[in-house]
Parts: sequence; structure tokens; C-alpha cells
Amino acid sequence: MKKIFSLLSLTCLTVFNMSIFAQDATSTLDDYLDRNPIYDYQELQLNSTDTIPDFESKTTKIKVTGTIYQSDGVTPAKDVILFIEQADETGDFDLRTSNDKRYVHHRAWVKTDADGQYTLYTFVPGNDRRYNQLQQLFPVIKEPKKPEYELASFLFDDDPLLTKLCRKRMAKKGDPTRVLKLEKEGDLLVAHKNIVLNSDNTTALN
Repeated sequence: MKKIFSLLSLTCLTVFNMSIFAQDATSTLDDYLDRNPIYDYQELQLNSTDTIPDFESKTTKIKVTGTIYQSDGVTPAKDVILFIEQADETGDFDLRTSNDKRYVHHRAWVKTDADGQYTLYTFVPGNDRRYNQLQQLFPVIKEPKKPEYELASFLFDDDPLLTKLCRKRMAKKGDPTRVLKLEKEGDLLVAHKNIVLNSDNTTALN
């Protein structure tokens, strides 16, 4: 009888542990599927320069470069991750799947150097005229030991859908520096975009 009781206890304990493991695995999977795509990288591969997928095959190649500053607007911010995702040249997002998680194919990560500088090679995304969609790059910022946060999308000065009314509203209530002005430099169009970190984002992570 004692052996049977011990066997039942062991079985219950095993089932209980398996249940906990299953819950942990599910939680981990849910966290992975729900987490911001800025974390879908390998830390050791990040540096201050990155190139968006399919860059070489695109027609309108651009280089976006600049400095990320601390919230004082003066001190360069080291080791800040800037993540960008965007539509393709037709204005559609090329969605793909990896490990059951959908992601935007045209995306890239840069991590600022000691001087807070970064460089991103990409292309001008198209307009989606079905939804009156502007040409946009969608940035996310991740400071060391702080949660990620989104920035207002980067727009393009030559975008035919960026009307005078949009510009006026942006000048009054938005951030006009989010509009990238492209200048020809050799074979590339270059936009200089400095970023000042959000002083409100002060919650530290463990």
C-alpha cells in the first residue's frame, strides 16, 4: 500500500511539474509572439550601420544617417538601438513568417556608436493610394535598460501625398523634423536625421 501511495505521489508530482512546464512554455511562446519586433535580433550582430533587405535591387536607394542624442539634445547617446520597418516600393508590406510569428521583411537594426551616430541604407517606400498612405519609415527606439518606444514615422519631403495642409498641421502640433529631405550624394540620396531621446521614457528594466 505504501509503495502504491509513493507511486501515486510521484505520478502527481510529475504531472504537476509537466503542467507548470507547459504553462511556462506557453507563456514564453506568447511573449515571443507578442513582443515588439525590435527584439528579433542577435545582440552580437548589431552595429552602427545596417542595410535593409533587397537594398541592391531597389530603384531609389537612400542613406539615412545622423546622431541620436540624450534628452538634453546635446550629449550623444551610445548603444541605443534604432529599429526601422517599412513597406516595399509598391506601398505594400512584405509580410513573412518565422517560428509562427509574422514580421515585415523590410526591416533593419542599428546600434549607435560611442558618438551616438548611426547609418541605415534603405530605399524610398511606395505610397498605398488605396488608403491614401504616405511614404513612411516606422522607427522604434530602445535605450539601454529602458523599454522600447515608437517614434513618429519618418516622412519624405518629395512625397506627392504630403500636402501643404499636412505640413501646416505638423508645424503646429507635430514634429516637422520627421520629414526627410533627400540630397544627391554620388549614387545615393542621403537624408540627415538626428534624434533626441524622449525624456519621459524613464522606466528602467531589470
